[in-house]
Amino acid sequence: MAEETQTSKVLADRLAKVESMRAAGVDPYPPRVERTHAIAEARAQGDALQRDKVEITVCGRVGPIRRMGKAAFLDVTDMTGRIQVHATRDALGEETWQRFKDHLEMSDFAQVSGTLFVTKTNELTVAATRLGLISKTLRALPKEHFGIKDHETRLRRRHADLAANPEVREVFLKRARIISAIRRWLENPEHEFGGYVEVETPIFSALAGGAEADPFRTKHSALGLELTLRIAMELHHKRCVVGGIERVFEIGRAFRNEGISTRHNPEFTLMELYTAYVDVAYTERLTEALIQAVAWDVLGSHHLAWGEETLDLSGSWPRIPLCDLITDACGQKVHPGMAAPELRERLGKLAHERAGVRSEEAPEPLPEEPGHLLLAVFERHLESTLQQPTFVTQFPKSVSPFAKAIPDEPLLAERSELYLGGLELAPMYTELNDPVEQRDRFEKQLAAQGVADTAGKIDLEFLDALEHGMPPTSGMGLGIDRLVMLLTGQRSIRDVILFPLLRPEHAPH
Repeated sequence: MAEETQTSKVLADRLAKVESMRAAGVDPYPPRVERTHAIAEARAQGDALQRDKVEITVCGRVGPIRRMGKAAFLDVTDMTGRIQVHATRDALGEETWQRFKDHLEMSDFAQVSGTLFVTKTNELTVAATRLGLISKTLRALPKEHFGIKDHETRLRRRHADLAANPEVREVFLKRARIISAIRRWLENPEHEFGGYVEVETPIFSALAGGAEADPFRTKHSALGLELTLRIAMELHHKRCVVGGIERVFEIGRAFRNEGISTRHNPEFTLMELYTAYVDVAYTERLTEALIQAVAWDVLGSHHLAWGEETLDLSGSWPRIPLCDLITDACGQKVHPGMAAPELRERLGKLAHERAGVRSEEAPEPLPEEPGHLLLAVFERHLESTLQQPTFVTQFPKSVSPFAKAIPDEPLLAERSELYLGGLELAPMYTELNDPVEQRDRFEKQLAAQGVADTAGKIDLEFLDALEHGMPPTSGMGLGIDRLVMLLTGQRSIRDVILFPLLRPEHAPH
């Protein structure tokens, strides 16, 4: 209550200053301003600008103001950096000085003109000859270290979080550089893995396909259509490959109506790509090279600080079959061809006694089908142990409805998943391109879910595309948010999404 009272008092005081400025004929929100230099540019050109006594104009948010009689120092910050300003009554003139004293406060936006000099403490500073308020802030940013500390407040008021915490702003600037680096690398035709074409595919669909997830549902009123928001881009991309676009990728939003955790958000950014005339081994090498290139481009290093670990992205990453990982962990050979009771017995302590469930997720009963049982045990107990980059390969075919079976291992699929920092980062397949087998897998998948009538439940347009012929193809999906987490050292997905989904702060009446 005391905090709300203080906030109301500050708001009232600042509104009064807005009215005072208007009464004096000063617009507290002018429609346009002049700026000759971004602050980083002024700093970079500082020596020459000082030598030639060039008057510059910078704009930005005002930080702490240190008043000293007829002079004051203040900081001004824009997206590129911070610079100190020295203001005096003599240089500004009595009228401007009085407006500065009466109206300008921390968190306001100001325009400053003047020449550069260096103080006795070696601080590059603007000697202000003109100083004007260009946007009056009604709610001040916190004064303590110019930052917001409460995590929930930061997420709800991301605008204030970005303005108050430079390190947060840097995370999202780095995120933008990561996505740009991915695009440049994939489009570049001058290396083995380049030459991809970016496409845009629908977000609305009559059927959610391309992954196993619960979709969000909506309705198109004019057409009377029940629609879902996409959970993946896969099926449309494969249709592009059928149509002759041999290397295709897309970076965009996907939506899954599932739980929220430090690694899951219902709305997330996904990059998918599909390549004709290659298999999953090619896509493993592409993924390895892509992440190494992006890390070097953005960070200048292949070593990532991740909690107490240092993740090493250099070199060739290990490829380990899923069943081998589980066999090593439980001490007995496992395979999806085993009967479920025998498999459960061999899994032993790993499946039944080990307390390796992620603390943020409630444990679910283990499935009966052998392939799903192996996957569940791996995800529950072993996934989080894969800190260094590792491709887990040869998943059970029963949990890989879009992947080709391994020719001499018909119960295993040509599917690989990249794990890094204990996070699943990128699944990839040698794609199934047999339309008859694909239809059969769709039908069996629905039957396993207890769906007797498959009418309207199978994507017939996708099957029609396969029937027109798709060349041998491999595809991959990369979780952009998780990659950004790893490259910026953030442990929660909500810290790399600008505006993550949150419960309403105040319940509706």
